[in-house]
Amino acid sequence: MQLQDILFSQGFGTRRVCAGLIQQGLVAVAGDTIDDPAMEFIAEDLQYTVQGIPWEYQASAYLMLHKPAGYECSQKPSTYPSIYTLLPAPIRQRGGGAAAGVQAVGRLDQDTTGLLLLSDDGKFIHRMSSPKHHVPKVYEVTAKHPVDDKQVSKLLAGVVLDDDPKPVRAAACEKTGEHQLSLTLTEGKYHQVKRMIAAVGNRVEDVGGLHRARIGSLELPADLKPGQWRWLTVQDLARISA
Repeated sequence: MQLQDILFSQGFGTRRVCAGLIQQGLVAVAGDTIDDPAMEFIAEDLQYTVQGIPWEYQASAYLMLHKPAGYECSQKPSTYPSIYTLLPAPIRQRGGGAAAGVQAVGRLDQDTTGLLLLSDDGKFIHRMSSPKHHVPKVYEVTAKHPVDDKQVSKLLAGVVLDDDPKPVRAAACEKTGEHQLSLTLTEGKYHQVKRMIAAVGNRVEDVGGLHRARIGSLELPADLKPGQWRWLTVQDLARISA
């Protein structure tokens, strides 16, 4: 595969821009500066640098982001900055075309923090988002009022939300503090956690009240700080489906 095509697929601009980067001596492979855009390489596992920044070829992008509060999961945010501004430009531009870049796997409200997955693999996004696949997502909830056993029982039995007469149940729910509980869901409706908590007579705290800690068996790493991201490993991807 030509080096200019590799860079294009990885989001470094149009083919002309990628060719220009190479011709200017800004791209190196295995420590050697390459100046021929048409030079052929095996793309798989290729490690290279662009303007001194190291990259590795990824046929598809699978990322985790520690979403901070005050960001919207939208390409066109209405009030708050977009989570996509937290990612490097090449990741936002992967593949070119109208549907370029990675997309969030589901959304978290602007004031919700925690584990967010992103990918440019449409099948992966659908599999992780569809309620048919029952991928568990664990939320740490801080409620305004004390949580009691009756509220936990109602969440497990099922509550009715305004837009759906069918009861929505928590896959798991346990009280973890006077105002805290751990809530596991396998589907994602609009403001679902907040609406479920409201349905049992409580409410999620406005600030720091909702945090997604886990998807499948994949936990948000303690060393991944708010606003930081990293590539998912093969092991991470296995944990998501576990």
